[in-house]
Amino acid sequence: MTTTTAEPRHATVTANGLRLHYCEWGDPAAPPILLLHGITGHARTWDDLAAALVPHLRVIALDQRGHGDSEDARDGDYSVGAMASDVAAAASALGLSRFHLCGLSMGGRVSLAYAGDHAAHLDRLVIVDIGPEIAPAGMARVRGSMADAPERFATEDEAVAYVRAGNPLYTERLLRHRVAHGLRPLPDGGFTWKYSKGLRDMMRAGGRRDTVDLWASLPRISCPTLLVRGSESDIFTPEIAKRMLAALPDGHYVEIPGSGHTVPGDQPEGFAQAVRTFLSV
Repeated sequence: MTTTTAEPRHATVTANGLRLHYCEWGDPAAPPILLLHGITGHARTWDDLAAALVPHLRVIALDQRGHGDSEDARDGDYSVGAMASDVAAAASALGLSRFHLCGLSMGGRVSLAYAGDHAAHLDRLVIVDIGPEIAPAGMARVRGSMADAPERFATEDEAVAYVRAGNPLYTERLLRHRVAHGLRPLPDGGFTWKYSKGLRDMMRAGGRRDTVDLWASLPRISCPTLLVRGSESDIFTPEIAKRMLAALPDGHYVEIPGSGHTVPGDQPEGFAQAVRTFLSV
């Protein structure tokens, strides 16, 4: 896979009073799939998966609150419950009565919360390298990375070099694509992150205070559910995956070799093939 798919259609939807931006590819009449990025991510991190799915599906990638080109949470609420409520409102506004749902990391936790309460709307669910709990070593790494992240870069190349240090398995093309769509130009020159400063401050203060019990959500998820793990992940351990499979009514599992936590960026071809196989497209 050497190129990303065609430029998406851009639009917004209002959810819980927030304007949320989304990207869309494919035939609007095709069966839909909704994609949810990870923390500090954005909708364009899904471009390569979209390229693999658009012959068969309508692909919608949402910028979640405080990320990408969506509005920040006015009350600073970036909890899983609040974001799952956004998904429910956005899906309703977009007329998605039945759809596939795929979430990476934070987006995966949001997907689990949504699926636990709205399983009747889902045909299939894909959870990428995350579970109801997070391995302590991986959590410490993510919090430390966000706490130490610079808030300004003089050039895009400087931002690429910074992100590269934490993402050694990404190809240069994918890394530059991710960074280019994750930066906002500053009025006086240079760049800053698109994701909310409130989100950075929350992580620096010790992380979000979620009250949703995602373990309790699992038995309520009646649709077929694929758990995708990166073989080198420090976030999603085999032990957590095993517990999830025991709790899910219809759980499936695949491990992607040569990948860390960011599976779609580390091994885009292997990841896309696993998703396509599971969705039968």
